[in-house]
Amino acid sequence: LYNKNIYPPYAGGGGFIMDGALAKRLHKTSETLELYPIDDVFLGMCLEVLKVSPVGHEGFKTFGIVKNKNSKMNKEPCFFRSMLVVHKLLPPDLLQMWDLV
Repeated sequence: LYNKNIYPPYAGGGGFIMDGALAKRLHKTSETLELYPIDDVFLGMCLEVLKVSPVGHEGFKTFGIVKNKNSKMNKEPCFFRSMLVVHKLLPPDLLQMWDLV
């Protein structure tokens, strides 16, 4: 489905941050490309057309977080304060995290 050897850089995982102007440009660009079935990669394809490179941030935990179930750290709001997006948390874990924060 993809005519290149490697995917363009893309923001992987459940979230990203951008300004409104870029969102509008991405919307217009998305209408010019054939839809690709992997949404993260499709976003990267649109960014490539716009000559915009995604930038990583430590607050995005797209591969989950390492939790030691015996650690008091996991029950402290400060453990979560710098996280923006966290993958692989079960619904009860998410509710606990939001209650702490």
